[in-house]
Amino acid sequence: MTKPNAAEINVKALECAQEQNTLTLATSDQGKPWAAPVYYVYQASAFYFLSDPKTRHIQESAESGQAAAAIHAPSFDWQEIRGLQMSGQIERVEGKIETLKAVGTYLLKFPFVQEFFTPGVALDMASFEKRFSVRLYKFQPSLTYYLDNKIRFGFREEVQLG
Repeated sequence: MTKPNAAEINVKALECAQEQNTLTLATSDQGKPWAAPVYYVYQASAFYFLSDPKTRHIQESAESGQAAAAIHAPSFDWQEIRGLQMSGQIERVEGKIETLKAVGTYLLKFPFVQEFFTPGVALDMASFEKRFSVRLYKFQPSLTYYLDNKIRFGFREEVQLG
């Protein structure tokens, strides 16, 4: 395969972010690393997910202000390996409009989550958060690499998602 140009690589990276559903977050505290998988939706250059504020990945990222993340497509041989490697920050989502957009997209991608809301009642994030002890967060990458062994073994290039 001939190497795609920068625009084509950015498109492949964006497709990967939108097609996959699990983001592995990595944090560290006192030299002890931790990784946690979360379901996510990608929109507006961020990866939105639900998590308990008491979880290790949320606590450690709040303390350090840093996190890393990875996404990869399912693969069964080395030529199919492709994904994203990122570093950035995890932030709690506070804005009502941003929350509604992210949760709306989340419910479309993961319809089973609708079972956790009361049928026929308007979306009430405050009640949902209280009931399940979760909050809406976003991973905001500051550095992103796209890797794709279909292009060549070990291919990795910095990309700009968004």
